[in-house]
Amino acid sequence: MSDKPRKFKGGVHPNDSKALSASKAVQNAPLLAKYTVIVHQNIGAPPEVTVKKGDVVKKGDLLAKAAGFVSVPLHAPTSGTVTALEKCPGPACISVPSIEITADGQDTWGNCMEPIPDWQNAEPSVLKQRVADAGIVGMGGAGFPSHVKLSPTKPIDTLILNGAECEPYLTADHRLMVEQPEEVLQGAAILARILGLKSAVIGIEENKPDAIAKLGELAGKYNVTVQGLHVNYPQGAEKQLIYALTGREVPIGGLPMDVGCVVQNVASAAAVAEAVIQGRPSIERITTVTGEPLVNPGNWRFRLGTPISKAIELAGGVKYQPAKLLLGGPMMGFAQNSLDVTVMKNTSGILLIPAEQVSQYTSEPCIRCGRCVECCPMDILPATISQAVENERFDWAEQLNVLACIECGSCSYSCPAHRPLNQHFKRAKAEIMAARRKQQKK
Repeated sequence: MSDKPRKFKGGVHPNDSKALSASKAVQNAPLLAKYTVIVHQNIGAPPEVTVKKGDVVKKGDLLAKAAGFVSVPLHAPTSGTVTALEKCPGPACISVPSIEITADGQDTWGNCMEPIPDWQNAEPSVLKQRVADAGIVGMGGAGFPSHVKLSPTKPIDTLILNGAECEPYLTADHRLMVEQPEEVLQGAAILARILGLKSAVIGIEENKPDAIAKLGELAGKYNVTVQGLHVNYPQGAEKQLIYALTGREVPIGGLPMDVGCVVQNVASAAAVAEAVIQGRPSIERITTVTGEPLVNPGNWRFRLGTPISKAIELAGGVKYQPAKLLLGGPMMGFAQNSLDVTVMKNTSGILLIPAEQVSQYTSEPCIRCGRCVECCPMDILPATISQAVENERFDWAEQLNVLACIECGSCSYSCPAHRPLNQHFKRAKAEIMAARRKQQKK
């Protein structure tokens, strides 16, 4: 590990707009009368629902059990009654299965998991099982089951915690590190023990000096190193973070474990600490609610199943009509067509964008300027791949390593011809994977 972080190839520097919420302390959202909990909140198999309409549940009780290794269970965000098992609007703008819980107002904990206060001497297998039982996923956006990452099939010598939070507008991880540094570091130490390591490193972009300072004060107690990073989007992408901290390059098509690394988000680490030390499953998360149209942008701790409409109400509502609503940030977030979408384990931000920042345009032919190639952090050829997709030559796009694309949006952001590059790559990847599945069935 170098004392001086490396700069990865490419990247862009959009206006971070974090000042809207960076200084706002995390507030606890009040208990609602009803929560609509989306069932499938992780990459991998959706969990199997274990409750039925009319069941009485306590806070933290199991709502759905894991359906395989790459799956996680789902737990009740409060005590109450299951009043519906039906579909609700999902973040991908399609209806998805959900569990509606009408709260009893008591917010009573059920018989969850026994705390493991002496985690320093607990068996790594016990700690890893606790992570799985708590339903913890990557809370930076991907939603990948954390216990799967903690089960590498290759030797690991480095644990990295991702505190970069490079996406513009988002400050949820920033506030977590400032306000709950002990939990983040405890989670890091627990993760290290699971992996059989003695130490860990937390990477934080240098535009968060207060977070670096807060964690730095306590880091030695848990044998954790805090490393400042260059401010360069997408610094928080897994492969770019690994290179910045270790100089190791994850091969195309490879995984972090191929270079001896495991990466976990700081919010996931804090959730691990709560699950192990307090016996609490993953039923809430800190989310940034922000954007110029909002009266009072900030950061809130929401329970799973909180409607986006309620989150916007807590932020004081809007001063004027926004033009777009995103879950996540402006670079990698997903536009929404409903305020009834609810908070999930990977809902890092709720962003309202004003009309003056939303442009409508017609895509033009590529002008061969090369900006997309210069800024691509994965060192692929966005312009050429885009042309392959336009001609539906997905085999060609695959040869040009479109599957290596991390969908950061840097190419689309920098393109003067307004080419929908990121959208082209998403389509190509979907078409390639569909073709592979079809071939496997044959």
